[in-house]
Amino acid sequence: MKQSIKQFTLATAVMLSATVALFAADLTKAYDMPDASKLIEKDLLAEPAKFIMPKSCKLDDLEAIKRGSFFFHNLNGKKVKGDAPKGVKKFIGKKAKQYGNCVACHNIEGAKGGGNIGPDLTNYKTIFVDSKVRDAQFVYQKIADPRIDNKNTHMTVNLTTKLFDESEICDLTAYVMAKKEAPKKEKK
Repeated sequence: MKQSIKQFTLATAVMLSATVALFAADLTKAYDMPDASKLIEKDLLAEPAKFIMPKSCKLDDLEAIKRGSFFFHNLNGKKVKGDAPKGVKKFIGKKAKQYGNCVACHNIEGAKGGGNIGPDLTNYKTIFVDSKVRDAQFVYQKIADPRIDNKNTHMTVNLTTKLFDESEICDLTAYVMAKKEAPKKEKK
């Protein structure tokens, strides 16, 4: 009996050694290993960029505010809520235009499903602009490339990546800075 236990133990050890040797083999030569750094170069973001709000931004233009609201509350041309305001592109060629979907992270007046990841932008004009704590340039920069003063932000980098162009950043700035009506409560 002792002899068969020793043989069993020895056989188990040999099988275990063979298994370990099989799985420990260097198989990297068995298949192509592309240089991943070259594959992701196109996905790397450029360095944070400082942007100056163009003089052409019309922050009190009602059409700009409507477009900014539209960008803020929508994700893309395929899943758009409501009709797009004048001047908004739903598609670039056959590809759906990406909008901000800012409401996924920020709350603001009239938001449906307003997020709580980013700062609450409700009453932004009264709290920050009218008190002179922030100005339009600050808002424009935060939307264009928020990494300029917060390298660890999770906010989308919109102008550096060309997700939005200058006029669309102006529209979003106009919307955030605009005084908004509080949503009317439904009567029961």
